[in-house]
Amino acid sequence: MPTILQRLTAEFLGTAFLLAAVVGSGIMGVNLSGGNVAIALLANAIATGAALTALIVTLGPISGAHFNPAVTIMDAVQGGSPWKLVPAYLAAQCAGALAGVWSAHLMFGQAVWQISIRARSGPSQWFSEVVATFGLLMVIRGCSRSRPDAVPWAVGLYITAAYWFTASTSFANPAVTLARCFTSTFAGIRPADAPGFVAAQLAGVLAAVVAFRWLKWPVAQPTP
Repeated sequence: MPTILQRLTAEFLGTAFLLAAVVGSGIMGVNLSGGNVAIALLANAIATGAALTALIVTLGPISGAHFNPAVTIMDAVQGGSPWKLVPAYLAAQCAGALAGVWSAHLMFGQAVWQISIRARSGPSQWFSEVVATFGLLMVIRGCSRSRPDAVPWAVGLYITAAYWFTASTSFANPAVTLARCFTSTFAGIRPADAPGFVAAQLAGVLAAVVAFRWLKWPVAQPTP
């Protein structure tokens, strides 16, 4: 059984590499797309989904591979992890997310400290974050009970798709949202817009808590 320190380290590393993928692929996409935003977004989505899948496979056995305060809170609500660990998980995720953003800046020769000016606000963006977060938690909950071996692939595919079917490009993660305030690149979000996104994500968690008390998935049976 991994120690608490090992679990927190896994959450830090996983979230850091996730944000490095989000921000780094956004920079690379813009650099190579010749101004075509659709191509940049496609590159960003594929790289993020692929990296997330690999990170869940790699670090899941240590920490559960949450990399997301919304997932950690939902897991605690469902009795998967003790509430006393939630603050530590959230701190590790937020710290890792910021480290990942800074790492991406360093890899691409940019200033480490940046503040985003990219506007992401309005009812359609906020509702998109409710939908994106609810959908992510639904995929995780359903697969973890009925097809636990499919969780990494299902989550990676969902995030790749949600980049495209939500107006907000599916942040669905408070730690990711806060960290992306500190990059003025393609992936950024203005600090003034972050509270609306985080509130919408927490609303998605609340909706999932209510829905999943009624919607029950069959538990996978061990193979005889």
